[in-house]
Amino acid sequence: MQVVFEDWDQKIKKTFNATSKQVVLTVTEAGELLGLTKDQMKVYVLKHNLTKVPINRSVHRYLLLKSEIDEIVAKA
Repeated sequence: MQVVFEDWDQKIKKTFNATSKQVVLTVTEAGELLGLTKDQMKVYVLKHNLTKVPINRSVHRYLLLKSEIDEIVAKA
């Protein structure tokens, strides 16, 4: 029997998207769309004041609104 590992951020994203009208991306996914690493994306989020969707019980992790990332990609 093969155990399938699910990334914690992906699991949280899936749960959030199933229960919210807002669609979110992980920091890594958003970075990939903009051609940035995860660390570069974190700096970009702070510099451009993007909306951080907090994750319960986690101070350092957050999700990003897909709509905001789509706007940035469209302008690029």
